[in-house]
Amino acid sequence: MKPRTRNILVAVGAALLFAVAGFDSDWFASLWKGAPQASLMISGNIEAHESVLSFKQVQSRIVALPFDEGQWVHKGDLIARLDDADYRQNVEVARATAEQSQQQYSLALANLEAARKAVQSDQADLNEKRVDYKRAQALYESKVISTQVRDLAETAFRQSEAVWMRDKALAVAAERNVEATLAAARSAAENLKLSEIILGYTVLRAPFDGVMLTRQAEVGEVMLPGTPVATLADIDHVWVRAYINETDIGRVRFGQPVTVTTDTYPGKRYAGRISAIASKAEFTPKSVETHAERVTLVYRIKIDVYNPTHELVPGMPVDAEIALGLSKSTALGPSRSHE
Repeated sequence: MKPRTRNILVAVGAALLFAVAGFDSDWFASLWKGAPQASLMISGNIEAHESVLSFKQVQSRIVALPFDEGQWVHKGDLIARLDDADYRQNVEVARATAEQSQQQYSLALANLEAARKAVQSDQADLNEKRVDYKRAQALYESKVISTQVRDLAETAFRQSEAVWMRDKALAVAAERNVEATLAAARSAAENLKLSEIILGYTVLRAPFDGVMLTRQAEVGEVMLPGTPVATLADIDHVWVRAYINETDIGRVRFGQPVTVTTDTYPGKRYAGRISAIASKAEFTPKSVETHAERVTLVYRIKIDVYNPTHELVPGMPVDAEIALGLSKSTALGPSRSHE
């Protein structure tokens, strides 16, 4: 192609481009800016799920604190132990009371059994005395025996009947005594369980695997119920605290995948997802950026990150790349309007 011809084509192309730009300036601007972003990059800090550990319902002196700040602990490890002499004594007293109550219940059962057998014996004797009295009455009416003999038979019958009624009443009382001693035995057993539970409160164990962030107590210190002893952080599952500009909040959603990186471990990428988005906007926290940026409205988001290697620790600054999907209007290209 001759140079003159090539110059003419370039000039024609430039003229057409400027003509199009004048015809639709918005479309030209979109070409100049490029395609919509496929991701959103934000910065934040690693946070951990923290648990403040304290003793419950017990007050005593700390005798053991085996872990220091920054050490890794496993679920069930001993965090702290109190002097438990008083609480062990309470358990022994409760156990003795429970044993005594059980013995009283056993004795009440034996008394009830004896009372029931006495009633059975009284019933048999009463039946026999009733027959003797009826026979004596018949013989008396036939004038075979004297009045004295008949009266002796009647007296024996009445006495047997009284003994039967007395022992029957004693059997009822024995049944009620069994119920009372059973209730006392159950109460004593439950009191023993409670004493053992309270004794267990003198030992503080780790509820999950984690790192001891802070230790708020020392050996020899008298601890009150609810006073913090240590703060444990679960760093298996950490999260990122970050903020989204108000103009970008419509581009993120719950469960959206996120890739987390940190300058501490260049080249490593950690998978995460958005687990929470604040429902109300707030001013940018003072610790984030300059005053001009602090007055901007932002939304706080929470990004859960799986951290099996424990490389991400609380306070570490990180970058989070949120994958964004293209909207339908963007995918179809810029729209044009003619007025």
